[in-house]
Amino acid sequence: MIDINESVMQVLLAFIVVGPLLGAVAALLPAPPGLKGKSPEQAVLRHGVTVTGVILVAAIVLALGFDHDHPSKMQANTDISWIPALDVRIHLGIDGISLPLLVLTALLTFLCALYSYFKQPEGPSPKAFVALVLVLESGTLATFAVLDLLLFFLAFETVLIPMYFLIARWGGEGRTRAAWKFILFTLLGSVVMLLGLLLIGIKAGTFDMVALATDNGRSLTTSVQVIAVLAIGVGLAVKTPMWPLHSWLPDAHTAAPTVGSVLLAGVLLKMGTYGFVRILLPVAPDGFRTFAPYLAALAVVGIIYGSLACLALAKQGAKGDLKRLIAYSSVGHMGFVLLGIATMTPTGVNGALFANIAHGLITGLLFFLVGALKDRTGTTDLDTLAEQTGAALYGRTPRLGGLLAFAAVASLGLPGLAGFWGEMLALFGAFDPAAGLSRPAYLTFTAIAAFGTLLTAAYLLAVVRRVCMGAVAQDAPRLADVQTYEFAAWTPLVALTVVAGLWPKVLLGLTDPAVQQLLAGGNR
Repeated sequence: MIDINESVMQVLLAFIVVGPLLGAVAALLPAPPGLKGKSPEQAVLRHGVTVTGVILVAAIVLALGFDHDHPSKMQANTDISWIPALDVRIHLGIDGISLPLLVLTALLTFLCALYSYFKQPEGPSPKAFVALVLVLESGTLATFAVLDLLLFFLAFETVLIPMYFLIARWGGEGRTRAAWKFILFTLLGSVVMLLGLLLIGIKAGTFDMVALATDNGRSLTTSVQVIAVLAIGVGLAVKTPMWPLHSWLPDAHTAAPTVGSVLLAGVLLKMGTYGFVRILLPVAPDGFRTFAPYLAALAVVGIIYGSLACLALAKQGAKGDLKRLIAYSSVGHMGFVLLGIATMTPTGVNGALFANIAHGLITGLLFFLVGALKDRTGTTDLDTLAEQTGAALYGRTPRLGGLLAFAAVASLGLPGLAGFWGEMLALFGAFDPAAGLSRPAYLTFTAIAAFGTLLTAAYLLAVVRRVCMGAVAQDAPRLADVQTYEFAAWTPLVALTVVAGLWPKVLLGLTDPAVQQLLAGGNR
């Protein structure tokens, strides 16, 4: 780790949040003739790689300069009055909870920009594509960095418009319907969430998330907390997505371009679960305790529902789409995240935060691989992949088949890989929930969720068997194996999945002190 002055850390964090927005504006400007390269399209895609690369380097420097001995302390603080009449402030800061999500966002966005540079997206002008990706990155990074409730809401909403256009303009079949479904679900949820945020700010007399966490709900009556948790929870649950508010997700993933699916699964879904941990747990603990058993129940229903839907899609002879299957798997995986949060214990919440990062790495890799399969075969239909094209990937493209099998076993929670620790800690937290929560009920939830892990293994292994194994058809067309640019985009995800699985302290050492303090009464 390196010693960096606090003022430099402040500048770095502000640059990380604002930099992509400035890059988006620059992407829409005409490129100077000397920078156009082979074409203006190539120049703007290279601009996207450059901007996201600089932001990633800044995020890594910020992580190296972070005081790892005190991860519960808010660092790189910027606190400037913005709207004095409402006491709304431009308040930025990071701790052990938000730092991993910040770095994950910067990494995935850079890998998406790098992938798009070599595999130009099919659709309108790349200028708009790059600008939208950068706006999306800025909004997501701001969500994890801001410490004011109204700023959190603005950042939370910023990502909706660019993702809508990425799906609607660069997506595949059914993209218009999927984009509208995405925007309507998330906007309606956000309206309800805004009412809850305003209620907390007005009743507590401040929108500052650090002050509210330190107060730990003492300035809010139980009835106010219950109403606020219900309103904010609905908006966060839509974005997570929690069953039964998940129905926009499969359509959005199926229609989205590869880069859109990677960012949607790897980054955007984390915004909802982050809100549960950052806002509801410390700010309205009594209200959250009221709804925690119901949240846990819906979480385990989502685990079983997502797994059964995936099993149905993976079944031999079923009309299963591989992108849709992975989308439904996200419903199940995020169910484990919600279950961990609903335990209200340090073990469960740490598991939820770990599962968040693991899901971003593994599912991001899965969507990259499925996109590569579609580029080579023209389809993501499992029947077509397994039969008509003779897609025995181990025999035809051993590297691509091996990566798909690796991502599948990582997703099912194989010990030694990142997917294992989050789910295990969530189950441990549910086995012994916080005081005031019904242990018999949570033991039931634990048993159901544990059964869900078996279903997860069943459908992922079925996918590997159908797509990767078998004899290569003699008339099967030739397929290119993993290309150099694909190795560059996917290797970091593979490496981090292994590192986090073998050395979980990398993440838990950051999150645990911050979670302990958050649950005990905020950041003092």
